[in-house]
Amino acid sequence: MESPPLPAASVSFRNLGKSGLRVSCLGLGTWVTFGSQISDETAEDVLTVAYEHGINLFDTAEVYAAGKAERTLGNILKNKGWRRSSYVIATKIFWGGQAETERGLSRKHIIEGLRGSLERLQLGYVDIVFANRSDPNSPMEEIVRAMTYVINQGLALYWGTSRWGAAEIMEAYSMARQFNLIPPVCEQAEHHLFQREKVETQLPELYHKIGVGSVTWSPLACGLITSKYDGQVPDTCKVTVKGYQWLKDRKVQSEDGKKQQAKVMDLLPIAHQLGCTVAQLAIAWCLRSEGVSSVLLGVSSAEQLMEHLGALQVLSQLTPQTVMEIDGLLSNKPHPKK
Repeated sequence: MESPPLPAASVSFRNLGKSGLRVSCLGLGTWVTFGSQISDETAEDVLTVAYEHGINLFDTAEVYAAGKAERTLGNILKNKGWRRSSYVIATKIFWGGQAETERGLSRKHIIEGLRGSLERLQLGYVDIVFANRSDPNSPMEEIVRAMTYVINQGLALYWGTSRWGAAEIMEAYSMARQFNLIPPVCEQAEHHLFQREKVETQLPELYHKIGVGSVTWSPLACGLITSKYDGQVPDTCKVTVKGYQWLKDRKVQSEDGKKQQAKVMDLLPIAHQLGCTVAQLAIAWCLRSEGVSSVLLGVSSAEQLMEHLGALQVLSQLTPQTVMEIDGLLSNKPHPKK
């Protein structure tokens, strides 16, 4: 029997890396929410509930639903009339269109891609622009110069990386220092109970050395970390979305996927002990990692968002002993390489 969801607690705020920008420890991602899976009305409900509960970070990308996610988010923000200074918008640039010049991290695409995003969002600037994966075809100096340019032009206030390796982030930082340019402030990385190496061993070192924090995504491993699963793929899980069969193959039907599902069931007693759901436990577990500025939630309804916000109450209950118990069950704690 699953525990009833905890009521939502107040969202706390953290600095984005070692910048001065304060972001909510839980952010709202728009991969599913403002894509093709749910109605615009539901998307507006989700955004309203998020904002009213203190979430100020809304993350999108030019590639989400081929631009529809940005358009939907822009329309809702315009409708709501919230003060622009009260929320933080992040978008990601890499896949903008079919033409060769409409993807990648060339100076041309970074500038034109961001202008396209701003047009769809109906905003004068975004708070953070992320380079959405590294690009071997673009020299690092060109990427850092282009990001510095869009910031100097007022099109973005900060820039970050997404799915970059630690060595690439370090190279961008060194390039910025060498040529007096603006360095990245954070990395967007996948992080959940079964994806730990990068956020727990590589990024804390970058945080201490150069001030690069992390914004993490997929805390529920694309919806599979939930006690509702129990061998059946839930309708709200991303693997059921058209075009994501590869995700189903990798996460559900593979041997690793089946082992992970068994581990999720092993976590049920700990969740019951804390009076929460496995999903809330998993989100709270992500929030405790060093250097994590915000954990992005992907939800398909306001009710689901409210349940996930209950993770904030679980966070204060995650004692070192409970964390050790979780590590013992998972048997996958990464160790820093000397």
